[in-house]
Amino acid sequence: MPILAGQIITAGQLTRLQPVPYEVTGTSNLNPIPVSEADVPGALLSITTLAANAFFVATAVFAFDTISAGTTFAEGRLRVDGVNASGAARWSGPATTDFGTAAQQWSGTLATAGSHPFQLRAAVNSGSDIQLLGAYTKLQVTIYEVP
Repeated sequence: MPILAGQIITAGQLTRLQPVPYEVTGTSNLNPIPVSEADVPGALLSITTLAANAFFVATAVFAFDTISAGTTFAEGRLRVDGVNASGAARWSGPATTDFGTAAQQWSGTLATAGSHPFQLRAAVNSGSDIQLLGAYTKLQVTIYEVP
């Protein structure tokens, strides 16, 4: 809903005009990352929006570390309101000394006002060759609400 010329603006409308940033860092490792997608420990934001159709922009950096040499690759995902967002961060390190980060960005609309969980998740395609390092894995979300 736009603000019209001459309209008296309420405190609630002003509150919703500002972008609000949130961030969280993982709390412990996921070692090894399982084939079935799993939550990254501690990488959960529970964000409450004041109005329907709030827009979010999320960025995550996943820190992956090879446990043993292999052909495994790891993926990091974002789950919003219990549904995986489209797109994933992907990483592969075939040598046991390999360590690296993979980043991804997502955006979307939160259809309803209220609480919305944003959870980082990870999985590998096969084996148990890669771990996720929680202390180096971060999620940042910015919420943009409309008046």
